[in-house]
Amino acid sequence: MAVIRPFRALTPVKEKAALVAALPYDVYNREEAREVVEKNPLSFLAIDRAETQFPEEQDIYAPCVYAKAASMLREWQERGIFEEDSRPCFYIWELIMNGRSQKGLVACSSVDDYLNNVIRKHENTRKDKEKDRFDHIDACSAQTGPIFLAYRSHPEIKRLIVQESMKEPVLDFVAEDGVIHRVWRIDRDDQIAALTEAFAALDHTYIADGHHRAASAVSVSLKRREEHPGYTGREEFNYFLSVLFPDDELQIMDYNRVLKDLNGYEPDEILEKLDEVFRIAEAPESPYRPAKKGEMGLYLEGKWYRLQTRKHLLKTDPIGCLDVEYLQREALGPIWNIQDPRTDARIDFVGGIRGLRELERRCHEDCEAAFALYPTSISELFAVADAGLLMPPKSTWFEPKLRSGLFIHKIEK
Repeated sequence: MAVIRPFRALTPVKEKAALVAALPYDVYNREEAREVVEKNPLSFLAIDRAETQFPEEQDIYAPCVYAKAASMLREWQERGIFEEDSRPCFYIWELIMNGRSQKGLVACSSVDDYLNNVIRKHENTRKDKEKDRFDHIDACSAQTGPIFLAYRSHPEIKRLIVQESMKEPVLDFVAEDGVIHRVWRIDRDDQIAALTEAFAALDHTYIADGHHRAASAVSVSLKRREEHPGYTGREEFNYFLSVLFPDDELQIMDYNRVLKDLNGYEPDEILEKLDEVFRIAEAPESPYRPAKKGEMGLYLEGKWYRLQTRKHLLKTDPIGCLDVEYLQREALGPIWNIQDPRTDARIDFVGGIRGLRELERRCHEDCEAAFALYPTSISELFAVADAGLLMPPKSTWFEPKLRSGLFIHKIEK
């Protein structure tokens, strides 16, 4: 059963919400983060990336940076930028992008569910990235970035959320990227009990995005348990901030690959080698977007090709049947000698939100070839997680992104 519970959220006041809400801390490099905060000092990125408050030469992982994040969080609350709800609540968060809506329940999920694999994962984490968010959460005594969880759509949950979202929202704004954000507060005991019971009927929830934030939140929880040997399990540090979305409302976009070189081959030699693992044809359109699973686009020497996987090379296990794995297994490894795409500097990844023209631009600027992929499906993600396996790196790109700073969960007073 999936355990969720309401919490007393720290949220920006209505008139400041659009300014405060910020894209996740890890979508920006250091220079980009500084530019965002200089343009908008109320962006939550100022707290999520508190090195923006120091000179450029400041070590971004120094203890003073995390201490600054904690002091700013307190200061913003004192200044009335944030307010805390008087009682534990659930919240509905609707995001509308290009006319497409998804509604998630903002709640606290159980750390023990994470440890016991009720909350399933599909991605490895890096210790350096974990430590950064661990230090941030620990210093702030708060989780400031929500974990994006998915679940198999459930009719009772959908009914309850639709019913509650017929009311007047407490927040309603359009972010600078055009995404509409609406929030409803659920504060009645009967509504909270109904949703808690409905989620308890789910066998599992799944991390869609935010593996590092989740791992860090859990590590801080375990630290607090050691510091409070008499803990009961009801303390706030036993839960982490999450937003739970039904699978039938989620959009996964393509996550494409660009290659810095041809590994010493000429373009016609690359096509000959790829012909052994793909059926290759000139693309019917430019740029070429794959129409279905098993198809890919190749951009090489200013020209688009359509690639189709060869049936005798297909596998049926949850990892082996993924297009991203087929590309790595049959092409990037053998032909480009890219054995570990996580660390090889000759490959880069381009999220689908940037469009296929971005692949062309990169090939005219600093790359030699690009592969456009058909998006991994949410059912494929569930299958990998249910099998206890890990997705290849950069397999999924979820849009729209959850904003940080709209909901903050204090883990200790």
